[in-house]
Amino acid sequence: MPDHAAGDARSASARAVRVTGSAVVNGDLAEILSAPLPWGDLAGKTVLVTGAAGMIPAYAVYTLLALNDRHAAGITVLGLVRDVAKARRTFGAVADRPDFELIPGDVQQEIDLGRTVDMVIHGASPARPALHAASPVDTIRANVVGAFGLLDLCVRSGGAHFVLMSSAEVYGHRADDGSLVREDEYGSVDILNPRACYTEGKRAAETIAVSYHAQHGVSVTIARFGHIYGPGMALDDGRVQADFTADVLNGRDITLNSDGSARRTYTYLGDAIAGMFTAILQGEPTAYNISDRDGFISIRQLAETFTQARPEAGLKVRFREGVDVSAYNPVKGQGLSDERLRALGWAPRAGLAAGVSRTIAWHEERRA
Repeated sequence: MPDHAAGDARSASARAVRVTGSAVVNGDLAEILSAPLPWGDLAGKTVLVTGAAGMIPAYAVYTLLALNDRHAAGITVLGLVRDVAKARRTFGAVADRPDFELIPGDVQQEIDLGRTVDMVIHGASPARPALHAASPVDTIRANVVGAFGLLDLCVRSGGAHFVLMSSAEVYGHRADDGSLVREDEYGSVDILNPRACYTEGKRAAETIAVSYHAQHGVSVTIARFGHIYGPGMALDDGRVQADFTADVLNGRDITLNSDGSARRTYTYLGDAIAGMFTAILQGEPTAYNISDRDGFISIRQLAETFTQARPEAGLKVRFREGVDVSAYNPVKGQGLSDERLRALGWAPRAGLAAGVSRTIAWHEERRA
């Protein structure tokens, strides 16, 4: 297998991180920790990560553990999961570390850890679109009830910092005018459509968070993630970035069911986690788009990036029969502005091409 991950020109210090058994993930963690942030502010803290086995929350867990390894930070990481056995399979040997504890629990129920925490990173939420349609009640309850329960835990803990992993979906429906959406620009939501369970659940969770900040003084960070891809992404996720990864891994041409003109901001997981910690450690108690504006591309361009990541495979981008590609509009769509996050000093390290290559390489590692 070609060593595509090694082509990212990582430093010797990057290779020194050994949190996981993946060279791709370990390289990402070293890259994240190389950001000039006040990492020492996390020293000695107890941090609860909910939905810890999910793609994005797991990278938050790995980052905190990497801080312990690199800087002897003394952070205690608690991972709240609904299925401990499944989570242990996700984390592998990491689950046996003395500074990491998996805790069974569901944010839809009362949260009682029997201890206080210094920070809560709330990532427990059904993320796949298929789950929103199949279980709208569970989706909105996890976001709304979960926010109340975890913020009450923050209050009981004497004012723990609350970090909400939110979503670009809070912006609702806006005209596809090719713009990059700022944090104060909102569109409409059809609240009578059960699919709004996710959008309205995230919106409510954000309002609950800032309400606790106003009434109880809880420090909050709201991280609005755009279209994130990277290690840990399930190939049956249902979103295009997962489908394209599966196509490349299986040596299939990528076939689009549309003209591929819709544009979104696609951001590599490692860059996104660095952005979230930048907002936590440098930001104000408000919302930040976690997105790379340079990844504001069309689905067609994303598909081409995936095929180009493994040129030796000779894969092509094709279109389903009957799709009219003559009306292709490269401006259609909207993404997230990263202006507020960049003002804190963040900038993507991997970017689109390297991020796509690393995503594929992570799956190749698992197949080897």
